[in-house]
Amino acid sequence: MKITFYGHACFGFEINGKHIVIDPFISGNPKASHIVLDEIKADYILLTHAHQDHVLDVEVLAERTGAVIVSNFEIVGYYNAKDLKGHPLNHGGTFATESFSAKYVTAVHTSSFADGTYGGEPGGFVISTKDQAVYIAGDTALTMDMKLIPMQTKLAASILPIGDTFTMGVDDAILASDFVACSKVVGCHYDTFPPIEIDTDEARNKFESQGKELLLPEIGETIVL
Repeated sequence: MKITFYGHACFGFEINGKHIVIDPFISGNPKASHIVLDEIKADYILLTHAHQDHVLDVEVLAERTGAVIVSNFEIVGYYNAKDLKGHPLNHGGTFATESFSAKYVTAVHTSSFADGTYGGEPGGFVISTKDQAVYIAGDTALTMDMKLIPMQTKLAASILPIGDTFTMGVDDAILASDFVACSKVVGCHYDTFPPIEIDTDEARNKFESQGKELLLPEIGETIVL
């Protein structure tokens, strides 16, 4: 499994020859100006919620690639009305293909489109293959529901927001890694805007002091699990 960080909370997964894009927000992110959106491959687009910093490039990407949009019922309906393909889920539901499965799990946040349309209840995803699984928390507060994940799935890594203000901060993300029983954490949703700027060295040190690894990849960097 290859995971490429495209900035903010946007990631690309390559699994068994299939390409998944999570929460595409690239063209509006100055820190990702070197990323060429037209070169990104996508068979599936997974959306945690409807906020603009997670869906800005959905339409352009889906129209070019023909990708299937996977998200909650309201978000998929919103894009179906724009003649884009989608597969709706709700919490606890799983989208399964021959290459991977994606289970939609609880997140505590809000969800609305930039035009004010209701974006359904926010969520995260547990992406699983035969050999590995990764938890993508989405924008969320720390929640006890995270403890349900390791009851069914052993995680190779967790992608957690660490920027505080609109999501968990570093300290809560450390607790979240305990809840999901996964000590390898990829941080996201930090430093994009002034309200979520953090001291990255301090963040790494806090994780290390708890016997955990915090990965903060450069935008465009790929991690292989």
